[in-house]
Amino acid sequence: MTPSNEPVRYMERTRLYYRALGYEQDYVWAHYADVPFVRPAKPLAECRIALVTTASPLTAVRDDGSVAKQVWSGSVSPPPERLFTDNVAWDKESTHTRDRESFLPIETASLLAREGRFASLAVHFHGVPTEYSQRKTLTEDAPQVLSRLRADGADAAILCPL
Repeated sequence: MTPSNEPVRYMERTRLYYRALGYEQDYVWAHYADVPFVRPAKPLAECRIALVTTASPLTAVRDDGSVAKQVWSGSVSPPPERLFTDNVAWDKESTHTRDRESFLPIETASLLAREGRFASLAVHFHGVPTEYSQRKTLTEDAPQVLSRLRADGADAAILCPL
């Protein structure tokens, strides 16, 4: 058990987990020589911010327990009470996902907007599936999320993965 003041070594735990499943080759973590992020064109206090999560809507769960892996969107008002997270890899021994704010902080972001930290929260949040295919994420899911962010008039997004 990791002492509470020590970081959890998620990447090493993930490597060991996949090895225990029988994978001989370690997962290749995404990395970029040129970071695909840019500075906002205007001050944060003038920006509309959107939230992006890796959780799924409850409606994505199929009868067989599998989950439809597709980009989706939801309204921030009212915020969803729950989202589906059982299909996503997260440290189920050290934490839980009963606190939706921990992976989709709508109330916290709304408070920050009211305090003037940024102009407003976009009317939708967006969900992107957790994929082990970097190709699919880059060529299919990311462009769909970007299109939705632009349609909402978002100036920036906060990524809130599990």
